[in-house]
This record gives sequence, structure tokens and C-alpha cells, in this order.
Amino acid sequence: MTTHIDSDQRAIPCMLLRGGTSRGPFFLESDLPADPAARDRVLLAALGSPDPRQIDGLGGAHPLTSKAGIVRPSTTPGVDLDFLFAQLQPASDQVDLTPNCGNMLAAVLPFALERGLLPLQDGSTSARILTLNTGMQCEVTVQTPGRRLRYGGEAHIDGVPGTAAPVAINFLDTAGSVCAGLLPTGRVRDRIALDVDGAPAALDVTCIDNGMPMVLLHAADLGRSGDESVAALNADTQLKATLEVLRLAAGHLMGLGDVSAKSYPKMCLVAPPRKGGTVATRCFIPHVCHDAIGVLAAVTVATACVLEGAVTDGLAMAGEGLERRVSVEHPSGEFSVELALDSSDPQQVVRAALLRTARLIMRGEVLIPATL
Repeated sequence: MTTHIDSDQRAIPCMLLRGGTSRGPFFLESDLPADPAARDRVLLAALGSPDPRQIDGLGGAHPLTSKAGIVRPSTTPGVDLDFLFAQLQPASDQVDLTPNCGNMLAAVLPFALERGLLPLQDGSTSARILTLNTGMQCEVTVQTPGRRLRYGGEAHIDGVPGTAAPVAINFLDTAGSVCAGLLPTGRVRDRIALDVDGAPAALDVTCIDNGMPMVLLHAADLGRSGDESVAALNADTQLKATLEVLRLAAGHLMGLGDVSAKSYPKMCLVAPPRKGGTVATRCFIPHVCHDAIGVLAAVTVATACVLEGAVTDGLAMAGEGLERRVSVEHPSGEFSVELALDSSDPQQVVRAALLRTARLIMRGEVLIPATL
């Protein structure tokens, strides 16, 4: 029998889940304070931020493991669940509720089923989920044979060891998730002037948002190959300084204003594919090189690969036709995105589908100081 003593800490129910290549605690909205400022203090305490090691919380000392999910039954017609994604940073006291996270999205339905928000169906269970951060909707399907949630399986995604049951995600409307549209500058390619030692005077970029605001540019334009290791890029202070100057300028061009304290737009170096894929990438999120690539970042890069005139044009091997599979290479493997193009306007993507996996790691309570 488990006993609990009285203390100056408060217990809040939560579950720790891996979603795709990210991980974090998930909460029912009703278990958190209704006041946004109090809720954010709880999330910071739960993750252990601000502290580079997050030694006093559940965070993993990395942006990919410094995330949280908040879920509730939806009152929107036709929608089953509402999902609020929170991006925290190890060494920061900021809680960013602006962007989406397609990886954490993969864990929303398993969490909801674990908490009894929806009934399990025999074979598979699907739900329509509204991401409150941007108003994006998607359909998510998990395996539930015999009305039993299945985590084990044969699906593998690069960046996660082993295999697991597939989580199918069909994005319904991702263009302009944070920005005003798919191409927020109104152009498929922009040229941004720079004033950084050792950098070119100006660089061609594609500013795009199909689920994640991003700035794409040729790695070769900065004297890089695009297949450097994550460690090498994180140690490349000159490159990171150039990317940050470029990011700040692009933020204004994209209508995002001053992005110095924001986690977007993400910066992405693109290069010719090395391992049979469509395009090679090295993404910064935004100041640390990603060990892989985010779900919605992959959707956005894949979308750029089918746009005439983008910086990926002539570099990416995107194929032909209205149905295309785009394989986005990243430091730890590849990420495949299925795109459907509009028959009347092949420059418009009408559907993006992909596969992730998820796993419940822990269920219980996170303890935070009662003073919060």
C-alpha cells in the first residue's frame, strides 16, 4: 500500500509520454490552474525550468524534451479533442504557446484514451484534434485491437530506438499556421541583405509556413555542405551568428515582428540528398541544431520541395504528379511526408499525411511547490 504524508508540495496528475521524437508530461486542462500565469508557473516547475540541466523537474535538458501537452474534450462541432502545446526551454522561464508540435501531437490520442476521454474502438480508434495554438485540425488514428490500446508494433521512425505501433496523422489545414499564409512575404523566394563578418552580402531564402514558420536556405551559400554532424553545427559559432541575424530579419519580412525571444521561425539549411531521399536538411530550433527534424518542419520543407522557384527548386528530387512522397533527410535518418496537390493549382498542397509512434512512459503525479 502506498502512503502519502502531508508536505508543502502539491500533486498534479500527469502522464509522461513520448510523441514522435519529443517527450513531455501531458495534463488534463481541468487538473491545471485556470489562470494562464499560474498554469505557466506550474509547467515551469514541472519541467524544472529555468535550469540548463532541469535537474529539479521532468525536463530532459534539451528543447525536444522540454515540452508539455494540455488536453481537454472539445466543444467545437466535429472535433473530439482540443490540444494546447507548450514549448519550454531548459534555461528560460518562458512558456511559448504560439507554435505547433507535430511530434507531441502523436501522443494526444493515446493520452486521451488512457484518461478515458474517448471510448476505444475495436481495431483502430480515430479522433479529430484541434491544436489550439494555431487553430489547425488533424485526424489521428491509433491501433486498438480488441479495444486495447497498442503501443508495441513494427513501425520505426528515425530518431527513436526500436519499433512501435504506428500513429497515423492526416493534417487538414496547415498553411499559414502562425503567419498570414503559406508564403507570408508573398514571394516564393526572397533575398535578405546581411552585415555579418564572414557571411555573404545577401542570401536567397524561402520563407514558408505550412504548419511551422521556417526560413530555408542553401547550405552551400554559407560555405557548408549540409551533411555536417549536429555536434559540428552546434559548435559553429560563426554559422549560428549568421543564422540568427538572418532569422531576425526574416521575422519582420514574415510579419512576425521581433522574434528574438520566440522559438520561430526555424532555420533550415538545405542541400542535395545524400541517401536516396528528396532533400537533405539541417534544422535549427532555432539556436540548437535538431538531432532529426520536427513533424511540421518536415511538412513545411516537403511543401517547399514542390514549389517552383523555391530555394529547393533544382536541388530537391520531388518527382512528378499530384500525389508525391517527399523523403526529408536529417541527421539521424529520414522523414517521409505524403503530399496531395490541388489538380487546378499544383502549387497548392491540399493534404499532408505522415506516420509517427508514441509510448506512455509514466503515469502518476508531478509534485510542485504548493506556493505556486
